Amino acid sequence: MPIPEATSAEAFERYVGGKCLRAGHGEAWRDIKAWLIALPPVVDTLHLPSVSEPSLAWTISGEVDFQEREGKRPWISHRIKKGSFFLTSGGDPYDCRWKAVSPEPFESLAVFIELPLLQRALEEVFGAEAANVRLRDISAFTDVALSSLMERVREELMRRQASPLFLQGLAQAIAIHLARNYAETVQESPSGSPSLPGYKLRQITDWMAQNVAGEFNLDRLAAQAGLSKFYFNRLFKNAMSMSPSRYHITLRMDEAKRLLRETKRSVVDVALDVGYTNPSHFAQLFRRETGLSPSDYRQQR
Repeated sequence: MPIPEATSAEAFERYVGGKCLRAGHGEAWRDIKAWLIALPPVVDTLHLPSVSEPSLAWTISGEVDFQEREGKRPWISHRIKKGSFFLTSGGDPYDCRWKAVSPEPFESLAVFIELPLLQRALEEVFGAEAANVRLRDISAFTDVALSSLMERVREELMRRQASPLFLQGLAQAIAIHLARNYAETVQESPSGSPSLPGYKLRQITDWMAQNVAGEFNLDRLAAQAGLSKFYFNRLFKNAMSMSPSRYHITLRMDEAKRLLRETKRSVVDVALDVGYTNPSHFAQLFRRETGLSPSDYRQQR
């Protein structure tokens, strides 16, 4: 199937190849997503789409010569075996390839950490600095404590019915462990930094378009995304290259331009239709955005 440049954590498994042996479904898996995957012994090149959520890949069986790269950069080689981890912070697609060097099946447990949970962990560990913190991308490392937590996740995955309470605790422990051991403070948002997942971004922008006349409310938008205000604002800006408030104004101005061109409604009515009760303020904003007054814009045919 065609490989997109970006996808959601829920859809990521379908692009990995191999056979999904077990997948976590239902309310118990709200804070983390998990798959147990049997991978082929040899893969020439696999293009993996980017995902906003950070992920862990934990090798539970097999030993392979593994190579990875981002874009057209040189391949980086690793020998991975049982207990090896890959931590991916999310943001950029990348390529990988591998060849088995042992007869054991190559199996991996993939776990995605939901962004609201990671945000809470970063806030607990870093406090006010959490907005400037991101997880590092680390390949082919081992971590005894993290392996123990992942083993508990695998056991729940194999149960007929996973415990929501136990998985919630495991997810929180993993998020805190990652924040304490694999997070760093950055001064500026790096290229390819995490953004809102595509499906969630569409939900938010569609809702904003349908409620263009409503008062801008960052708290409400963040709540719809399941994020705090500062983290939602950051991820939205990464995805759209503008803040949510700036995007809201853009939507209003676009709708105002449409109404001015396609209807005979007065400028005052157009202002009210797009959410401005003060026509003078609307006219000032419109001129700032377009370089024309609403009346002059209407006459430009």
